Amino acid sequence: MTTGNVVFLVILLLAAAFLAYNAQRLYRYMTMVGKPEHRLDDPARRLWNLLTIGFAQTKILRDPTAGTSHAAVFWGFLVVTIGTVEVFVQGVWDGFSYASFLPAPLYALYALSQELFALLILAAVSFLIYRRLVLKPKRLQGDVVHGTEAVMILATIALLMVTLVITGTMEAIYEPDAPSGYGRLVGHGLALGLSGVISPESAHTVRDVSWWTHAIAVLGFINFLPYSKHLHVLVSLPNVFLSNTSGPGTIGAMRPMNLEDETAEQFGASDVEHLSWKNLLDGYACTECGRCTAACPANITGKVLSPRKIVVNTRQRLMEKAPLVVGDVGEFRRPTLVEQEGADAGTQTATAVLENRLLDNYITEEELWACTSCRACVQECPVSIDQLDIINELRRNLVLMESRFPEELQPAFQSMERNGSPWAFSPAAREEWAQGLDIPTMAEAFERGARPDLLFWVGCMGSFDDRAKKITVAFARVLKAAGVDFAILGQEETCNGDPARRMGNEYLYQTLAKGAIETLDRYEVKTVVTFCPHCFHQIGNEFPQLGGNYEVIHHTTYIERLLQEGRVPLDTDEGKQLTMVYHDSCYLGRYNDVYDAPRATLKRALPVVNLVEPKRTKSRGLCCGAGGGRMWMEETEGKRINVERTEELLATGADAIAVACPFCMTMMTDGVTAKGSEVPVLDISEVVASRLATGAPAALAGD
Repeated sequence: MTTGNVVFLVILLLAAAFLAYNAQRLYRYMTMVGKPEHRLDDPARRLWNLLTIGFAQTKILRDPTAGTSHAAVFWGFLVVTIGTVEVFVQGVWDGFSYASFLPAPLYALYALSQELFALLILAAVSFLIYRRLVLKPKRLQGDVVHGTEAVMILATIALLMVTLVITGTMEAIYEPDAPSGYGRLVGHGLALGLSGVISPESAHTVRDVSWWTHAIAVLGFINFLPYSKHLHVLVSLPNVFLSNTSGPGTIGAMRPMNLEDETAEQFGASDVEHLSWKNLLDGYACTECGRCTAACPANITGKVLSPRKIVVNTRQRLMEKAPLVVGDVGEFRRPTLVEQEGADAGTQTATAVLENRLLDNYITEEELWACTSCRACVQECPVSIDQLDIINELRRNLVLMESRFPEELQPAFQSMERNGSPWAFSPAAREEWAQGLDIPTMAEAFERGARPDLLFWVGCMGSFDDRAKKITVAFARVLKAAGVDFAILGQEETCNGDPARRMGNEYLYQTLAKGAIETLDRYEVKTVVTFCPHCFHQIGNEFPQLGGNYEVIHHTTYIERLLQEGRVPLDTDEGKQLTMVYHDSCYLGRYNDVYDAPRATLKRALPVVNLVEPKRTKSRGLCCGAGGGRMWMEETEGKRINVERTEELLATGADAIAVACPFCMTMMTDGVTAKGSEVPVLDISEVVASRLATGAPAALAGD
């Protein structure tokens, strides 16, 4: 072993020890501060997520420009890392090479891959630097974004690739016939051009300098990561494996909460110790790319909410408080990753740190109530961070622990408590829409010994809102025309509690949900169909947390089945030539992956329809602005979300706007009115009902 080998071995061991120290430090912060949570269930699904989202970079590639560049860097690093191992072994064992045991063709392929992927990475980081410094995309701008650090990291990556190529080139000059040079076509090509310029002796010296620069830069790069936002390089893949945002489990379902736990002192979260370790790992995994914020309808329209800031603030608060909790004195005195992201970020005294908390000091109440719970942020995150989970937990604390919520929500809470509906209508008025339609209630059906095949869950809007009641009637007509054996609950139906849950009032939610489950079970309900995506998601995906298990079908899917089976009698006339645009509901699309059924239903009902797509569509669709309790809150800041979305829909030049949600119906109708347009907004069931062969209105009119 040479002196150089000894020196390198010492450096390597010190670097490994420092990395291990930081790894255990960050692990202790996460697990000693965060609440426990089981995230190792369904390993097959988690492995699939790791392969598709992590290694195949499917979510990164949703942005074709930056995504391709980032994916090139990621895949390139996977290949180049194999060569880094060879470099490390060479540092300890002089003269080591994979060529000593690999067959010559295989080694040549390996050597060529190192050079080609190094050039690929170099090209990608060059573009990413240009993009940051020259193109300056909006989502990467802002005081809280580590722009300088990002450029420094990219420059370091470029240095690693350049030194890798230089090392190979110099070796090709002073030892052109070495077995370890097989396959280094790039190095040999460059060596041919430089052989008359650099002597073999000089090439040997340059090679040593380049080799050491490369090796030291790799070790420095790895050990810098725990102190930078580029920590995601180390934790992104574990975060994807441990995440539930793409399964396993029910996507979009809020965390269950045990309100009967008499030992519980905290409901929801006001600080990092009330969040789970997975929420805190999300903070480590965030690269601050801003895809979540760029997709957020609140942020797009000028509100204060930034999902990126929510996650970054969580990490900042953890890094401020965790050293105090675990007794890490050195880190407490010089906390890293605590930037100017919160009102009191960077507090230096223990007393001040303990007086701070995530809520208020870092994340404001105003930010939380701006969220529409559309899941666009979760959908867009390339490393499967769940920003919405943090927002939901903070909202729960605001309502359950501190009784802090917008004043406009109070009437909705009171109405749900008193009337079983967010609106102050009498329960007796729930089935007024059905007068004269000969639709039985479950109670009536049971009284005569019948057991309907299907329960039509009407929902609060479908029962009380004048516009939504027309959707209710239209869908009921389609069911009757198809000969479906169905019934409604009538006055026995209540709100299922979804608005209360999204607004943080878990107690009210569970009261309503348990009452609804009791009613459904009393009538032995097996299958539920509803045209409200919020009811569809809640009853189908979140009622199981409370023991309610039913097959729940959204009406677009159900009508599509009926049409496919030829059970809905339609006019033989193909109908009016119509250009139509469909607006995706968040709770139908991003929450439940129902994108095709509404479009297929429209095409079946209107064979001559020209279905066009807006700029943002399907999983990238823009929220209508009513979710997450926003239906009951005033939108006083920035542009109205429904107007922004309506402009996109009208820009398609469509003759009509189709929706599949009563919330979207209200918001889009208001948006069309605000724009002074007369383009009708129609629910898909109204489109189908207007084409019924008998007893149906002939015109497509929403009024």
